[in-house]
Amino acid sequence: MSSDASHGPAGFWRRHVFSTDHKTIGIQFLFTSLVMLLFGGLLAMLIRWQLGWPGQPLPFMEKLAPDGMPGGVMVPEYFNMLFTMHGSVMIFFAIIPLLVGVFGNYLIPLKIGAGDMAFPRLNMISFWLLPPAILIVCAGFFLEGGAAASGWTAYAPLSTTLGPGQVCWIVGVIVLGTSSILGAVNYVTTVINLRAPGMSFFRLPLAIWALFITAIIVLLATPVLASVLILLLFDSTAGTSFFLPAGLIIDGVLQPNSGGQPLLWQHLFWFYSHPAVYIMILPAMGIASEILPVFSRKPLFGYHSMVYAIMAIAGLGFMVWAHHMFASGMNPALGTSFMVSTMVIAVPSAIKTFNWLGTLWRGSIRLTTPMLHALAFVSMFVIGGLTGIFAASTPVDLYLHDTYFIVGHLHYVLFGGSLFGIFAGITFWFPKMFGRMLSEPLGKLHFALTFVFFNAVMFPMFILGVAGMPRRIYDYTQYAHLAQVGGLNRMMSVAAFCLGLAQLLFIANFFWSLFRGRRAGDNPWRANTLEWATSSPPPHGNFAATPTVYHGPYEYSVPGREDDFLPQHIK
Repeated sequence: MSSDASHGPAGFWRRHVFSTDHKTIGIQFLFTSLVMLLFGGLLAMLIRWQLGWPGQPLPFMEKLAPDGMPGGVMVPEYFNMLFTMHGSVMIFFAIIPLLVGVFGNYLIPLKIGAGDMAFPRLNMISFWLLPPAILIVCAGFFLEGGAAASGWTAYAPLSTTLGPGQVCWIVGVIVLGTSSILGAVNYVTTVINLRAPGMSFFRLPLAIWALFITAIIVLLATPVLASVLILLLFDSTAGTSFFLPAGLIIDGVLQPNSGGQPLLWQHLFWFYSHPAVYIMILPAMGIASEILPVFSRKPLFGYHSMVYAIMAIAGLGFMVWAHHMFASGMNPALGTSFMVSTMVIAVPSAIKTFNWLGTLWRGSIRLTTPMLHALAFVSMFVIGGLTGIFAASTPVDLYLHDTYFIVGHLHYVLFGGSLFGIFAGITFWFPKMFGRMLSEPLGKLHFALTFVFFNAVMFPMFILGVAGMPRRIYDYTQYAHLAQVGGLNRMMSVAAFCLGLAQLLFIANFFWSLFRGRRAGDNPWRANTLEWATSSPPPHGNFAATPTVYHGPYEYSVPGREDDFLPQHIK
């Protein structure tokens, strides 16, 4: 148990703002990243308006529109800024903080029987680097030339020529990466050093295994992104040419043999960003692996194979980065090696899927809101994974690359996968976090609308991609071969607006339940992992007495409360 866990902090600021309690920090991440999720969704609504009705003014925007939308009509440069900031906000400030910052902070000490993180003050700093990172990136909206507009991938040399908004993006992502590294150091150290007596590694819950492996990925991959962003910052501000093929100019003279390599940026960026896909999906896999057994009233099927599958996915994730670069002209033999390794990574993913199905098989299934979101995660992840196998084939990818097929694949993994996993986790652990139950009718209505409208928005993207519609285009009507996709785009835009409105149900349910929801017991779901062995919400220090693990990954004993917890196979 951490030394800081012996007594609670005194005063409002230390208790609720500059707190070192891992639970408070997790909730701070929760509220901050939910705000950014809403902001990123609003940017998506603007994108879908332009794609549904190209060149049409936005309603009520004639007088309120920013400089990039004279008379409410979007110009191409503003569209580039919107999709860049939408992707950046969703990935860096919503999905990663929600999955890693929220659940990593809140769950790791509770699930392993610790009183707090190994480094509580470092943990506080990791959160307080997030708001400055958000402000720096979003400051570009108010600078000359607007916010970053080179895509969330920031490909060089374009990203070195776009002015102060792009520089703000670079600096903000560096600050965010520092936050991620500090958090990952804490997670790894806490899991290794602060486990309860008897909790060996193969008695860790799957959610902790997923967060532990994710933290290792962050420690190995994020420094690469930070270093390459620093080089990009030098190219943008200091006149260097790490990624600029034109070369270095000193005193107006072009220096010989000083040209940089734009493809170097792609290699280093994707060396981070493909493992980052697993940073955004492995915690959701862990969440699903916790929820499916609880509401199937069965033990998790194939625990050890699930752990090894997580390890395999993480390891192989570092060997497949160049499948994002098949169209860059790489040697076909090299492309073949990345194609094979990408297809191999489907094997551990399939193992996890079959284990989830084995957990459900002949279980006593209860379709609660968390269970519905977890089931949606599994089904949508399967679609995202299968479409990824198509894109893994080099000859197929050469046709599908940079089309809406890839946009659909990405969103099925990161919305259909990550975001349904996030909704599952929030609805499952909300009673533990706040001591109150969410409304089940509102939760199920939100799930149903989200599931239907998500598929109505995203699945047609595969059709558009096969039809040859490039991503990131401002106006598809300018392409003769896309004359027939207007109706489909308008339908997708209407569904996107409905999807956005459906999230108001989640917001209403969240805040109404926060203050007026039914009081939750310590273990409302009758689960038997350690976080349910303390009060809801837990006190500072988490446990009055140190728990003891005596058998398996899901059977624990807490002094004085031995009768509260039953094996999951008991209905």
